[in-house]
Amino acid sequence: MSIKLAVIGGSGIYKLDAIKLIREHEVKTPFGVPSSKVMEMEVGGSSFYFLPRHGIGHFITPSEVNYRANIYALKALGVDTVVSISAVGSLQEQYAPRDFVLPDQFIDWTKGLRKRTFFDNGMVGHVSAAYPVEKSLQSRIYEVSKKTGVKTHFGGSYVCIEGPQFSTRAESQIYRSFGASIIGMTNVPEAFLAKEAGMAYATVAMVTDYDCWKEEHCEVQEIMSVMKDNYVSAQKLVTELIPSLVKNPISFVPENKFAVVTDPAKLTDDHKKILEVILK
Repeated sequence: MSIKLAVIGGSGIYKLDAIKLIREHEVKTPFGVPSSKVMEMEVGGSSFYFLPRHGIGHFITPSEVNYRANIYALKALGVDTVVSISAVGSLQEQYAPRDFVLPDQFIDWTKGLRKRTFFDNGMVGHVSAAYPVEKSLQSRIYEVSKKTGVKTHFGGSYVCIEGPQFSTRAESQIYRSFGASIIGMTNVPEAFLAKEAGMAYATVAMVTDYDCWKEEHCEVQEIMSVMKDNYVSAQKLVTELIPSLVKNPISFVPENKFAVVTDPAKLTDDHKKILEVILK
């Protein structure tokens, strides 16, 4: 039976005792090298893939992550459902450190340094990003999270900045004026690429701090301390969520089937190889 589920996240997940590493897959892509080998894991008798977004040892900055290679590699392995686990700052009082947020929208505030589409170099395609998060996946995560006792908020907007620096106070106030809920550095273009590849995508955003819009100043070491607590909660969630999604997969309709608008006669062999993976 092929593996359809993947988790993209940090080292706190694959170091969990309850999760076993079965094997590693080295996947070559037309877009370069993924963040690491894709790990085939097992928890509660259910298999899934795991990809550490920043590499093993956390050495890849948010701007340097090869998002296209990561999503392409997972799709090439047969993945159609992706759960992203990410650390974020809070832009609203109600989202406290150690809370989880399941956003349904993203605001791209990066600086254009990241390759954000599979459709380029002579191949044009358009996929709607109106609903970047798959609602059925988001709802399943919420149901499971409530059972684990982790305080989880359903819905909200995630503003993605370039990083690696955190915001200035002026910037943080601007993002709050947008009505954004949380702030991070990694889910764009990851979410949009998953959409282009016809994959269901949802984020588990773990709140570490209140960004810098509040009077209190949060040091990096404080954030790291909260992150350790968050990963304990994330491990509880993952050990329940993976079997739920594997044994009872969500149902969704990919929106990329009619994405390509370029005349087929103009598509190169390289284009066709890419489309064979992302449209299958």
